[in-house]
Amino acid sequence: MPTPSLNAPRSYGWDEAYEHAFAEHQAAGLVPARVVLVDRGQATVVTATGSVRATWSAHAGLSPSPCTGDWVAITNTTQPELVAVLPRRTAIVRSTASRTSHAQVLAANVDTAAIVVSIANPISAGRIERMLALAWDSGAIPVIVLTKADLAERSPADVREEVAALALGVDVLVTSVATGEGLDILAALLTGTIVLLGPSGVGKSSLGNALLGTELLATGAVRAGDGKGRHTTVHRELVPLPNGGVLIDTPGLRAVGLHDSEDGIQQVFAEIEELARQCRFTDCQHANEPGCAVRAAIDAGTLSPRRLDSYRKLQRESAWAASRDDARLRAEREKHRKAITQHLRATYGFREQQS
Repeated sequence: MPTPSLNAPRSYGWDEAYEHAFAEHQAAGLVPARVVLVDRGQATVVTATGSVRATWSAHAGLSPSPCTGDWVAITNTTQPELVAVLPRRTAIVRSTASRTSHAQVLAANVDTAAIVVSIANPISAGRIERMLALAWDSGAIPVIVLTKADLAERSPADVREEVAALALGVDVLVTSVATGEGLDILAALLTGTIVLLGPSGVGKSSLGNALLGTELLATGAVRAGDGKGRHTTVHRELVPLPNGGVLIDTPGLRAVGLHDSEDGIQQVFAEIEELARQCRFTDCQHANEPGCAVRAAIDAGTLSPRRLDSYRKLQRESAWAASRDDARLRAEREKHRKAITQHLRATYGFREQQS
């Protein structure tokens, strides 16, 4: 069993499992730290003795690239260098906005993903399902936080019931920062490392400040014309909560592209997955096949056509991302193979010239 690290920031989530993962780095004289912020090719990390700025060499082959929430090993020097990233337990991953095969890690080692939805505006069922798939696929536990209950035009209880029908097995809470409604229950429910996810203007930073008990996170009003928010949070930053745990606020997500998220999609649409297992044919497309339990549920009114359409849409998107990822990996292997071939040809040509 490794000797306990005296320099581990335990209030930021360090535990025995990380202790074991860090053993070889501790033997090399490195210090454990957690990434608070990444910007301009550097990382702000926190150790047991405080925050420092750490750099890493582009030629060091560091993989994966560090992101907010990562546990890392740094040198114990005046100018700390980030040497290694510990294996991630969970990661919030989405496709990049460019719609390439590359993925973007929004936050690492997250325990609870709080999906923030404003009920001052109409609810988007598709966006909620997409965010849930993102959260479930990460390995974190999702919680849906309905904000701005004081500004809701509809009954918050009715909205909660509507959202709960989209989020089987997920806690859905109604809150208001202005009145304090639901905040005590939310604080008790959120544990470990918490990330706030949602578009701009839904009240993520205001909610974060309420949990922190101080105006630490920048906030801004939504636009009067369309109810959309301005990006007051410009980067992902990890901050400690007063009663334990840590919070990661994120910039507003305009687009939430799924990246090979089949497991998360199956979790979100568990009722369709269960119905599909009752279909007569294992490869049923839920169109006009005889004995289709999914179509029977739609005909009976127990499953909405919109729900099936959303399921299919996210499945197609996830499969496309997975196929693009496979194509990119094949292209990288082919590029590597060609480089080796060119090197061998050059070597043989040189030898022939010398003979």
